[in-house]
Amino acid sequence: MSEEEKNPSISVETFFLENKKTLILELISGQKGLQKKILEKNLHRPGLALAGFVDLFTFQRIQICGNTEMTYLKKCSPEIRKKAIRKFMSFEIPCVVVTDNNKLPAEFKNASNENKISVFRTPFATTKVTQLLGDYLDGKFAPKTLIHGSLVDVYGIGVLITGRSGIGKSEVALDLIARGHRLVVDDVVTVVRRTGGILMGLGHDILQYHMEIRGVGIIDVEAMFGIRGIRRQKRIEVQLELVDWDSSQKYERLGIKETTTEILGEKIPLINLPIYPGKNISVIAESVAMNQLLKIYGRHSAKKFERKLNNHKYKRLRELREYLGRDFE
Repeated sequence: MSEEEKNPSISVETFFLENKKTLILELISGQKGLQKKILEKNLHRPGLALAGFVDLFTFQRIQICGNTEMTYLKKCSPEIRKKAIRKFMSFEIPCVVVTDNNKLPAEFKNASNENKISVFRTPFATTKVTQLLGDYLDGKFAPKTLIHGSLVDVYGIGVLITGRSGIGKSEVALDLIARGHRLVVDDVVTVVRRTGGILMGLGHDILQYHMEIRGVGIIDVEAMFGIRGIRRQKRIEVQLELVDWDSSQKYERLGIKETTTEILGEKIPLINLPIYPGKNISVIAESVAMNQLLKIYGRHSAKKFERKLNNHKYKRLRELREYLGRDFE
């Protein structure tokens, strides 16, 4: 993992361009601050900092100035306002977002230009801005990893198909698409851990919806199957590991003991599926997805069968005891 992946960051300019349309952002001042880096995903309301208390000021975060902060500055005398703003802007703030189309005091613009701190303005309310930016930054700073495999939405379940190179992952994914399921990405899956431990799989903008089929070459799934055969991202809910059949190995027969794998610290079900010529992997993949869907709804087929088997065994045992109990010798 590169140093950039360990310590993610985005430039203020990237932040501006990627949120300009969503939040209708406009750059008010601090043009020279666009090259600064945003190093944290959390946001901060600098009310206390503007009032002069900076002992616990988390200046390294994006600062959100709403009606409270702007009203306070307007009610201050020119001397106090200028002092408060200069002290606030003396910190290494990445950028400031002013909400509700509030007008900025001249001192605010001057100080931001002097300290090279970009100041943006949006017409949206502080609550909405906080929510939208929180989701955006959560995605940008979320832990990520790359996994070699194919991700397909099968009956609403995100099935991550993995295995050695050349074992047939792409062919299985293609067959599933032909059966009406949806491709997220083939070959290299970008996995992002979102809030709540959700593992989201998505593809690269260039590679997405393209597949390499050995003997055929590159195919465009979107062009061939249309919108019904693709989706942009999907939560990963089960991993289907394709393995070569080995007669000396013992494979799971009942499914009572669940195997899991760990991705970015989160555990998901793992199915090790031995394959050999003639085996219908696509149908099995569909069964894996439907079985996982049943588990989500609280129905575990293997455990239900085990309980049924145990009940039958105990019933037979009771009958035997009753029979022997009548043997008066």
